[in-house]
Amino acid sequence: MRGSIRSKGKNSWQIQIYTGQGPDGKPRRHFETVRGRKGDAQRRLTELLSSLDKGVYTPPGRLTVADHLHQWLDGYVKTNCSIRTYDGYQSIIEHHLIPALGHIQLKNLHPQAIQEYYSKACETLSARTVHHHHRVLSQSLKYAVRQGYLGRNPGELVDAPSPRKKTMRTLTAGEAEALLNIAAGSQYYPVIYTAISTGLRQAELLGLRWRDVDLDMLSISVCQVLYKRRGVCQFKEPKTGRSSRRVAMTPKLAIFLRGYRAERDAIYRGIGKELTLDSLVFSNIDAVISPNVLSHAFKLISVKAGLKDVHFHTLRHSFAKGY
Repeated sequence: MRGSIRSKGKNSWQIQIYTGQGPDGKPRRHFETVRGRKGDAQRRLTELLSSLDKGVYTPPGRLTVADHLHQWLDGYVKTNCSIRTYDGYQSIIEHHLIPALGHIQLKNLHPQAIQEYYSKACETLSARTVHHHHRVLSQSLKYAVRQGYLGRNPGELVDAPSPRKKTMRTLTAGEAEALLNIAAGSQYYPVIYTAISTGLRQAELLGLRWRDVDLDMLSISVCQVLYKRRGVCQFKEPKTGRSSRRVAMTPKLAIFLRGYRAERDAIYRGIGKELTLDSLVFSNIDAVISPNVLSHAFKLISVKAGLKDVHFHTLRHSFAKGY
């Protein structure tokens, strides 16, 4: 048997795995205590056996911060978080945490080393960005404590930089009117107008299908979102239960979307296609609208309208302000 689990008491389990023969020919085994449910221990056993199969298993005593961060990413984040979260964490780990702290053995990672990294990072990065690095590192170290690699999370003993409260940019009524006037000549006017009228996020708007829009009941249901990951556009379910929601629309927006749908239907029929309930509300005829293409087009429109520091997400906050 390559691995086994036995109870050590209430909510405590001991994992044992066979890691191969030592120089003396005797079998070597790794023991690890997992606190929680038996299912948690089973998942950890599966992770360890998978590491052995891939040839990347590292005995806990020689485990570096880099080893641990990679194991945390592949063993926990990948299976428990969204793809976007995984990509964001991976970027922080590969470009910042590992270059600065990866060479340190995990058991020798002291608060002073972490504090020095934060201080140095703040010389070139904002406090908000470094604070986010702290969150990622602390979460990974919390996982290390649960796995029995550390007795205490050293990240809890460090003072992370406090990000300044950011004032969100919103549009005045005059700015919103100027923006829409310039956008009126663009193919992206419908999605921009709907954004400022509903407060929906870009990914939510680009994922809307006509079946999600009820023009009679004046509501829009958010059921899927469109993200671009590594050059490929993908539809996903909303990240949380709160993100899956129904949003009210104004009668003015309903009238606009009714006319917009009639125009789209005529365009589809003109090329021998059919506009169905599963058709995207905002799209090119034969392809989705790429999020970065929309963001770039919006930036050009906002600059032409004489607006500074305005991004597509600004429309969401402007809606909340009441415009």
